[in-house]
Amino acid sequence: MAVCVLDYHKGNLMSVARALDRSGADVVVSDDPGVAAASDGLVIPGVGAFADAMGYMEASGQAEAVAHARARGVPILGICLGMQLFCSRGREGGEGWRPGLGFLPGGCTRLESSRLKVPHVGWDELDLTPLGRACPLLAGVGEGSHMYFTHSYALDDGCDPDVVCAKTHYARSFPSVVWKGNVFGCQFHPEKSSGAGRPILENFVALVKGGLPL
Repeated sequence: MAVCVLDYHKGNLMSVARALDRSGADVVVSDDPGVAAASDGLVIPGVGAFADAMGYMEASGQAEAVAHARARGVPILGICLGMQLFCSRGREGGEGWRPGLGFLPGGCTRLESSRLKVPHVGWDELDLTPLGRACPLLAGVGEGSHMYFTHSYALDDGCDPDVVCAKTHYARSFPSVVWKGNVFGCQFHPEKSSGAGRPILENFVALVKGGLPL
């Protein structure tokens, strides 16, 4: 069962690939839309600008491949920028709004604070919602677990509360884990979150292998 780590030229691919490999996945890192569309599981990692990422994914055919994988029911995990790209629109790295993949309603906007440093870098906790307590991705992840974040943008209030599994509070309250059907997203980096993040990747691999129900 192959898990494709999608290379859309936005960083930290190998750390994610190594963490998935340690979690029992058969990992392939590829920028080929055909490989992504045919994979058994798809991980969209990345750091960087929303507009640049979407521009590359659309021009390369990757956006269409991700949509195809979603329609097939393939488990998909977005990490950091990867999760933000699931939104209908985002502002980062361009003028005005830029359309996203459109899997989730709402937008991705900058964290603003006169008191706290932005970007938000470091360990912060998850405030689980009732959906989060039932989410297969979060099996074994306790209330208040601390994960490693590094970001300046996050999903905004337009995100459907019915898909929010956890929130984190920094500058504002924002969704830090989302789940809709076969699509999962983490604003933090599970691959950089040591033992706290390991169950998330192990659960995702189990979903790909059919060991956990969607």
